[in-house]
Amino acid sequence: MPRRPYHHGNLREALLQGAVRVIAELGPAAFTLREVARRAGVSHNAPYRHFRDKDALLAAVAAQGFRELTQAMREHSERQSNALDKLKQSGLAYVAFAIRRPEHFTVMFDAPVIACKDPEYLQASQEAFNTLVNHIRNSQAEGQLPAGNTMERALYAWSLVHGLASAQ
Repeated sequence: MPRRPYHHGNLREALLQGAVRVIAELGPAAFTLREVARRAGVSHNAPYRHFRDKDALLAAVAAQGFRELTQAMREHSERQSNALDKLKQSGLAYVAFAIRRPEHFTVMFDAPVIACKDPEYLQASQEAFNTLVNHIRNSQAEGQLPAGNTMERALYAWSLVHGLASAQ
């Protein structure tokens, strides 16, 4: 059997895209680096040039999802003039993201990933949550939500939209 070369135009991106396709077809529990490498057309060792193991690749997929979620929340909220409407649109963007990107959503929240220690994952997930916290703070500053308990309100809002998104 001929050896497949490592060289690839953008291996990291190809592996991320391949991972999403494998997750869509097989789910995160059946996900393997070997299968992702096969689909990317590279040797089974090539993914290790970018990811230490499958959990690291799953964490990168989750981080990518959080970055896309944050961008969607911000873009949808920018169209509004007052803070409470920005908050509402941000929540709708969250649900729309879950419907549009179910593979990412699954890895972000339901996959058995040891992502909590991955710096890229931590930063991306915190940025998404901070986007929501800022909408709550701004709504409070404009008098559209009662002052105080900002974090509690943010957790409540996140839980509400997450529940709606998960039910899809």
